[in-house]
Amino acid sequence: MSNPVVWFEIAATDLERAKKFYSDVFQIEMQYVDMPDSPMYMMGSSAEGIAGASGALVKSADNVPSTSGTIVYFYCDDVEVEASRVEAAGGTLIVPKTSLGEFGFMAMFIDTEGNKVGMHSMS
Repeated sequence: MSNPVVWFEIAATDLERAKKFYSDVFQIEMQYVDMPDSPMYMMGSSAEGIAGASGALVKSADNVPSTSGTIVYFYCDDVEVEASRVEAAGGTLIVPKTSLGEFGFMAMFIDTEGNKVGMHSMS
């Protein structure tokens, strides 16, 4: 069975601040898309054969940053690296690199917008 997750949206109240935070932590580039009533920065790839879901940072009256509810996890080679960038980028690390046994490692943070987000790696 293939992964059924194809898209995610992370709520932002300050889109430029959120873009800078995620770019600094994950060292990724994003593409600005001016959608009616919900400007966004898209990340990831929906290209065939590339793992992972695509998504976006979105500023919209309908989306509110939250620390409860669904949690998006970002893939990392080693969560220790990305976790070490969170606070310098303006976020708060709430769970440092933690072993999940045979399922790898995770860490969690609160981003600059107030969302709880996770990271996952196998090493």
